[in-house]
Amino acid sequence: MPHRQAVLDLETQKIFDEIGSRNPGELGVSVVGVYFYENDEYICYEESLIGELERRLSNTSRIIGFNIRRFDFPALQPYLKHIDLAQMEIVDIMDDLEKLLGHRVSLQSVASATLGVGKSGSGLDAVHYYRSGEMEKLKKYCLDDVRLTKEVYEFGKKNGLVYYLSKDGSNRLTARVNWQDPAPPSNLSLF
Repeated sequence: MPHRQAVLDLETQKIFDEIGSRNPGELGVSVVGVYFYENDEYICYEESLIGELERRLSNTSRIIGFNIRRFDFPALQPYLKHIDLAQMEIVDIMDDLEKLLGHRVSLQSVASATLGVGKSGSGLDAVHYYRSGEMEKLKKYCLDDVRLTKEVYEFGKKNGLVYYLSKDGSNRLTARVNWQDPAPPSNLSLF
């Protein structure tokens, strides 16, 4: 069983066009969805519960996500008092694929080509759900993305590859990946 890993995705309160900058830290977090491998648990934290999330993340050895380095972490960091997300071990699926392919791919492209299932909505839908107070729809959308990200990671880890769609969507292309779970801590006693 993977040790103390989590898959993370978040949704924001605003979009970039509204804030006049490209800084995710100014967007405001509406919810953070997380899957904890340790106890096979999906949970969604509203903005007011991010302190509880921080306590859980402080015991996490690695975070897996899709575009977390450039989007989720900068958006979440202003809420955290004790964790520097930049210091955490991560697997950023989008980052890894961009380095490999020389261009960015979307979660929609990778999930639909790899798993045969696409996203249940868009980031604009998430902002709309937040503003209209539809928190259950927002949480479901966020956790759907967490589930897709986890399944893409698991598929890539098991098979050494994931698929993505060509820019025009007409071809299913292959990307070879080398995602492995971290070794368990060496300080575990066997007695």
